[in-house]
Formats: sequence, structure tokens, C-alpha cells
Amino acid sequence: MATQVHSPAKGAGAPSLTAFIDRWIYVFMAAMLVVVVLVGFVPDSLGKIAAVQAGERPPFPVAMHAHAVLMGSWMSLLLAQTTLMATGRKQGHMQLGLLSMVLAPALIIAGLVLVPTNLQLMVEFGAGGSAEMQAMVQGFLVEMTDIALLQLRIAICFPILVFLALRARKSDPALHKRLIVLATIAPMPAATDRMAFLYNAMPASPWTADLWPLFLIAPMFLWDLYRQGSIHRAYWIYAAIQVPAALIVNLLWGSEWWHSVAPPILYGG
Repeated sequence: MATQVHSPAKGAGAPSLTAFIDRWIYVFMAAMLVVVVLVGFVPDSLGKIAAVQAGERPPFPVAMHAHAVLMGSWMSLLLAQTTLMATGRKQGHMQLGLLSMVLAPALIIAGLVLVPTNLQLMVEFGAGGSAEMQAMVQGFLVEMTDIALLQLRIAICFPILVFLALRARKSDPALHKRLIVLATIAPMPAATDRMAFLYNAMPASPWTADLWPLFLIAPMFLWDLYRQGSIHRAYWIYAAIQVPAALIVNLLWGSEWWHSVAPPILYGG
């Protein structure tokens, strides 16, 4: 009796599109955030360098260079870590991840030092200058007093999210990887607010600083929603941290109380 030979079904054994996205979605998110940072900061930095060369603003302080290097290192680490996991190199991921425990607090410290340093430099730059220069500096200080609220929000929300992500790295890897991406999105308004082609409600209102990060979260969120049929608790944690902070920022933005309390703290004004 002849034996019937069954040929394998077409495409059998090949990874499905769903499995492919499951594996690479976090690499995509990391790469997208790297692009966002570059698109937001590179043109803005080039414009500021030109302004420094023209004598229209003070030179960049060391704190700004340190912050840029640390943020670049964090973004590079995120991209490397997601790639290591996507390619099955878990041990390398765990070893390299130890850097985050150093980079995260260093980023926070650098950011907190940078805010008053920049403002104090502008005060010194405008001192003794023309009336036009002093008016420009005063307008800058008023605007930056409000923007400092966003920077303080980042300084609070980012480390909380990173801490929760690192704490869950062994007990709940699914929560860990989502929270690390969400933590990195927390400071992204600093990049999106610099994109001239995006609508920006500032300095009148900070609401666009809350809007554009939602678009950055969307690819990961929508994929999770499709795959799981429910909202992963990482997003509820993110919302529980970010929403109250956003409400406080919007409440204080432009308020007389904030503009009376903050200047002495930020730049001795």
C-alpha cells in the first residue's frame, strides 16, 4: 500500500505577524522616542547655538551639556535594552539594565540643577543691558517660571515610574517593560514642545504638553488593547501618577501665587 506523503502547509513554522509585533513593538517604541528627541532638540539646539554666537543669549552651562549626555545615554540604553530582549539576549539585558539605576537618579539631579542654572544665567545676561534686552529677559523669566512646573512634574513622575518599573523587573516583566517605556515618555513634552510643526498652546496653557505624549503612547497602548482585550494595569499606574500632576500644573500655570512664590526659589527674583 502506497504511503501518502503530506507536504507542510504553506507558511507553516514561519513566525506570524502578530508574534513579530509582539517581539518588536518595544524596539519600535524606543526607536520612535529616539527620533522624537532628535527631531525636537536638534533644530532647537542649532538655533540656540546661533543665538549664543550672535550674542543674543548666554553660552550653554555645563549642567546643560551634562543633562544632554545623560538623556542621550538613557535613550540609547532603552533602545539597546529593548533590542536585546527582542533578539533573545536576556542575560545581556539584565546586566546592562544595572546602568539604569545610575542614569535615572543622575538625570533627575542634572535636571533639577539645570532649571535654576539656566534662569540665573539669563538674569546675569540681562543685567546692565539695554531696556530692550532687559524686557526680553523679563519675558523669558515669566514664561520659564510656568515651564518650570512641567520640569518639576517630570522630576517627580519620571523617578516614580522608573522605580516602579525596576521593582517589577523580576516579579512582573510585562509590567516592567511597559513602565520603562512610559517613564521615558514622561519627559517627552520637552521634545514635542520644541517641534514648530506641532500645535503648541504654550505659554498661555500647558494642555498640549499633555496631549502629544498620548500620541506617543498610542502604538503600544492600542497593540496591548488589541492583544489583551483590556487595558493593561501599567497604563492605569501611569494615569494615576500623571493625571494628578497634570491637574496641579494646569491649576498653578500663570497663577499669581505661583509667580510670587517661584521666582525667589528658581533664580532669586
